[in-house]
Amino acid sequence: MSTYTNLPAPSPEQGLNRYLQEIRKFPLLEPEEEYMLAKAWVDRQDSTAAHRLVTSHLRLAAKIAMGYRGYGLPQAEVISEANVGLMQAVKRFDPEKGFRLATYAMWWIRAAIQEYILRSWSLVKLGTTSAQKKLFFNLRKAKAKLGALEEGDLRPENVAQIAKDLSVTEEEVIAMNRRLSGSDASLNATVGSDGDGTTQWQDWLEDEDSDQAGAYEERDELDARRELLAQAMAVLNDREKDILVQRRLTDEPVTLEDLSESYGVSRERIRQIEVRAFEKLQSRMKDLARGKGMLIDA
Repeated sequence: MSTYTNLPAPSPEQGLNRYLQEIRKFPLLEPEEEYMLAKAWVDRQDSTAAHRLVTSHLRLAAKIAMGYRGYGLPQAEVISEANVGLMQAVKRFDPEKGFRLATYAMWWIRAAIQEYILRSWSLVKLGTTSAQKKLFFNLRKAKAKLGALEEGDLRPENVAQIAKDLSVTEEEVIAMNRRLSGSDASLNATVGSDGDGTTQWQDWLEDEDSDQAGAYEERDELDARRELLAQAMAVLNDREKDILVQRRLTDEPVTLEDLSESYGVSRERIRQIEVRAFEKLQSRMKDLARGKGMLIDA
């Protein structure tokens, strides 16, 4: 994907409010328009289409980034990382899967932000397994739930409860708490000047209504899609399932001619069955995704 030289970028000098106002100028896309732009990128590598897909979702990236205010990092840099994740999502987005780009991009945006936070906290040298990432992004919330925000080591009973809740070992809880203890200061302690007054730690607290850190508790995006597909296939009868699998879900699709000979019907009939099966599968997957909170209605 080409470099976006004219893509808005947040900066401390520009100010966050000005950046947010700027990205609001980009219109949101209707489903059909989004589909056509995505097809133009997939089929012809149309950079203009890709650019429109990115700019129309900058507000989504900024909204997700705002949920990560509790780590003491420059908000402009967090938003920039969110935009990197968004561009990766556009690059890999397949409009034929039946999902909106916003649904697909959320995972990439969150992953990019969380990787940036982990790098910035210098945890890479100490290991970044999925369990450690989960503990890193949830320890503070778990301590708050238990009323254990005081400095120093946690009480044994609190360590045991957190380890149980987050499915990690007690040793990992103790070690992570000590690594992060430098951030557990008075909420009224000053951390610098913002020009108009003094910034306090409480100004950087993560929005409790936002659960962005939960991304590492979920299955990755590919496994989630495969699970939805497996469940949705139950809506098809045996013939529809066989034709759809051979036509669209194999590395080397079987031709209409071969399937027509196998089933003793015309190629047009095979095509009709394929289209109907795909529509039924797509509808069922959307219903399942909506029920799991994975699909954003337009």
